[in-house]
Amino acid sequence: MAGEYDTAITVFSPDGRLFQVEYAQEAVKKGSTAVGVRGKNIVVLGVEKKAVAVLQEDRTVRKICVLDDHVAMAFAGLTADARVLMHRARIECQSHRLNVEDPVTIEYITRYIADLQQKYTQGRGRRPFGLSTLIVGFDYDGTPRLYSTDPSGTYHEWKANAIGRQAKTVREYLEKSYTETIYESTHECIKLCIRALLEVVQSGSKNVEIAVMIRHKPLKTLSHEEVEKYIAEIEKENEIEAEKKKQAKQMGSTTTTQPTLTTQTSKKE
Repeated sequence: MAGEYDTAITVFSPDGRLFQVEYAQEAVKKGSTAVGVRGKNIVVLGVEKKAVAVLQEDRTVRKICVLDDHVAMAFAGLTADARVLMHRARIECQSHRLNVEDPVTIEYITRYIADLQQKYTQGRGRRPFGLSTLIVGFDYDGTPRLYSTDPSGTYHEWKANAIGRQAKTVREYLEKSYTETIYESTHECIKLCIRALLEVVQSGSKNVEIAVMIRHKPLKTLSHEEVEKYIAEIEKENEIEAEKKKQAKQMGSTTTTQPTLTTQTSKKE
């Protein structure tokens, strides 16, 4: 009987769990890290780039894709599953334009993707999608949006979020670092996304892919040179911060030592 809970996606275990959905979520945790950051006039997506074979074209390995002129998606998990979701979502975006004569809102296409993921947790002869997504873009009134979906079909809106490998570590960093100042600055939003990725990814522009969408502009993938400039700026700031901490520590040590010397002198007198 216990085996049925493991293999059937429509059978709950006695403690109310759907094991196949949980296994799909484990597949997400083994996927490349993806980060999304929302600013006032920008949305940023960043993904970890894993090493490819020497003879393989790295342009064929993409974790960030465009769904419509104003919508982009990053994912963590099974790439083949993502391709199916991506294809269905693109068709829905075009169908909506054709029928309603308006582009989809970001919540609409997110809900569509989440509904599709949820349907695959309820029927026989299929399995849940083994991926989570980050969906970003701008509504027609210019409002920036960032949503996430998971294999269970749940979706939420975020200011900044991470999925994939070590997502919890990256999310904790984002929670500590995301501020109103960063929200207001396009430059700082991009830096925060890169900083968050560098928490779990080896430093270097070849190990990360960054895509940005500014209001009323299409998605742009930053070149290696552009990413390298941001990384150099971040490393310089880290060095300055480390030096400040070192000086503060030395000053604190001097302050602590001074009264002790005075006391010893008084005793001798």
